[in-house]
Amino acid sequence: MSIGIWQVVLILLIVLILFGAGKLPKVMGDVAKGVKNFKKGLAEDGEEETGEKPKPVTAESTEQARGPVVDATVQRDEAAKS
Repeated sequence: MSIGIWQVVLILLIVLILFGAGKLPKVMGDVAKGVKNFKKGLAEDGEEETGEKPKPVTAESTEQARGPVVDATVQRDEAAKS
């Protein structure tokens, strides 16, 4: 069973009626905090299983994985000099 566009519109309309336009941003903020805490909990569970903290993704780590990034304008300028 698939949810169509009209069902989504109806659900949003009911939510708007129940909470009102003034409370809706606060409710959405609370939902966002809940999702953030859920993701944090999942990360902590993974940390407990492996005993290690996951390494944060940085520009240096992605550059090491892909190799150095060369700017196309630098290549063009060097080719023009040759």
